[in-house]
Amino acid sequence: MKKYLIFGLLLAFSSSVEAQKKELKTASKALNKANFEQASSALDAAEALISSMDEKQKGQFYFLKSKLLFKGGAADLNDINKSIDAFAKIGSSVSSDDKNVHFQNLINHMISQGSASIDKSDFATASDYFSNAHKLSSKDTIYLYYAASSAVNAKDYDKSLAMYEKLRAVGFTGIEKQYFAVNKETGKEEAFDSEVLRDVSVKSKTHTNPTDKNTKSKYPEIIKNMALIYNERGETDKALEAMREARAQNPDDLNLILTEANVHYAMGNVDKFKELLEYATEKDPENAELRYNLGVIAADAKDFENAKKYYDKAIELNPNYTNAYINLAALILGQEESIIDEMNNLGTSAADDRRYDELREERNQLYLDAIPYLENALRIDANNVQAAKTLSNIFSATGDDAKAKKYKDMADRSQQ
Repeated sequence: MKKYLIFGLLLAFSSSVEAQKKELKTASKALNKANFEQASSALDAAEALISSMDEKQKGQFYFLKSKLLFKGGAADLNDINKSIDAFAKIGSSVSSDDKNVHFQNLINHMISQGSASIDKSDFATASDYFSNAHKLSSKDTIYLYYAASSAVNAKDYDKSLAMYEKLRAVGFTGIEKQYFAVNKETGKEEAFDSEVLRDVSVKSKTHTNPTDKNTKSKYPEIIKNMALIYNERGETDKALEAMREARAQNPDDLNLILTEANVHYAMGNVDKFKELLEYATEKDPENAELRYNLGVIAADAKDFENAKKYYDKAIELNPNYTNAYINLAALILGQEESIIDEMNNLGTSAADDRRYDELREERNQLYLDAIPYLENALRIDANNVQAAKTLSNIFSATGDDAKAKKYKDMADRSQQ
């Protein structure tokens, strides 16, 4: 009796193994033909027998399961997540070539979908795709950075902060080497996807002067965002601590100096903001943006003289700095309010009439002083609605109807 019983069990086991093999084979063939319904039925049947599978069969099952959930690139976020979970269970039994192909398909899909979501301003979805890419390939911390940046744009600050903390913990910088060479035909420097491609072009003599460059570190941006998020949450001590840590490592890093300045500005520490900007200006005296920001601070403090000085310097350093021209015009026109107030408070005496005429001339002179700055702004940016509208109003007030109409039409065209 015992011999027959053992024989019966062996037959049952053998039958189970054959059934597993059959279902896995059926699923594999169905997936190769993109017949996901048949593959799903076969894998459901195989899963019922998974407890009796050996490690090789289990690896094959999870490999096929991951491919099924991927659906040839048609998977949604939920199925992508499940596909990644299945991929993690494959083990070493599946050939590395097959695994690598599927791995690359998964990664490419998530990066493509994440980028497409950014193009549609769907930053929350983009963050999910990029974080899944990092989940699949944890060594590629750049995907975690993309996920965190997308979460910031989605205003999911708790999620982004957690990701930034992970990036800071591993010392992420995001610095990448880029490969360049000069195109002989155009004379312009071009970037290449790899050193090999660049070197091939140089050897074929279509390009010359090969150079390598490193991209800027993303660490200052990470620290800045962390500090601003901490500040948004009312955790100002943590915000400043993050900045102190960053500055301690790179005390003369201009980006970090400006980051700390921005944190202080967000916290309302305008004096400290100004102090750091002035320090940054000493480090980079040719930086037009720094001078412009100092002009904004001076203007907010009603310091007309220094504001004009900073804006003029910004334009000297960058003659195409549109906002500096606009702000200079605004600075001049801002003096109109006090003139109008005085005009409105005058009486009807002869002396008041004379004073009224004087003030009207002063007001007209303000308009004349502002016009060149606004026209320069439009010269640089013909679609600047603000400059065109202001010029239209100025010429209307000074009685130049032709120019008033010209700039009104320009403003209307820019808004279409």
